[in-house]
Amino acid sequence: MQHNWLERTELLLQKKGIKKLQNSHVLVVGLGGVGSFATEFLTRAGIGSLTIVDGDAVDITNINRQLPATRATVGKFKADVVAKRLLEINPQLKLTVIKKFLSPQEAFDIVDAKYDYVLDCIDSLQPKIQLLIACKRKKVKVVSAMGAGGKSDPSKVLVRDISKTRDCTLARVVKKELKKNKIHKGIRCVFSTEIQDKNSVFVTDGSDYKRSFYGTISYMPALFGLYASAEVIRKIVSRTSNS
Repeated sequence: MQHNWLERTELLLQKKGIKKLQNSHVLVVGLGGVGSFATEFLTRAGIGSLTIVDGDAVDITNINRQLPATRATVGKFKADVVAKRLLEINPQLKLTVIKKFLSPQEAFDIVDAKYDYVLDCIDSLQPKIQLLIACKRKKVKVVSAMGAGGKSDPSKVLVRDISKTRDCTLARVVKKELKKNKIHKGIRCVFSTEIQDKNSVFVTDGSDYKRSFYGTISYMPALFGLYASAEVIRKIVSRTSNS
């Protein structure tokens, strides 16, 4: 076994597991608290190709929970900050950066069979719905992150089919919208069974398809990103060569 930066990973996954990861292409939409950590975990595991999508700039309020957010990066595009970090981890990473906030139609259109997995880390409802609908209709595997806000107990985080989600406001709304499109199951979701703290909600002006958001603690979005990336990595490694 060659001594390289993936030596420890290769001990666990063996060469065939590393090869599967290096030959895979994952689309990550949303680089906030969940998506930024998820992209890093994917990169450190040895994913060969990543396409990352986010049109937001780092805001001072992101510092409490988002990987690209520091005092020095406020005002910079999250996609640029994350891209620089990922390439410093693995200069051989085939990275495509899309600096854009996706409209619902664009979220649908971006899904393509070239992706082995889509990781949905969007927190705006309609683009999220359209991304999930596209994955189902185009038969592209997806892992979707539900609401990490208003929650603080890491022991309550699970990965289940969307039909099994509960105690999550976002998941309830997503399921309702998907059912209108005759989608009832078949989407793996990261969610928490902890009851959301209703006192932490903030109502917005409705811009960017977001009507409200919950208060968030530092570790919960990162944990959602960990669970989401782990699901993608484990599924890629465990699949058969002809799948």
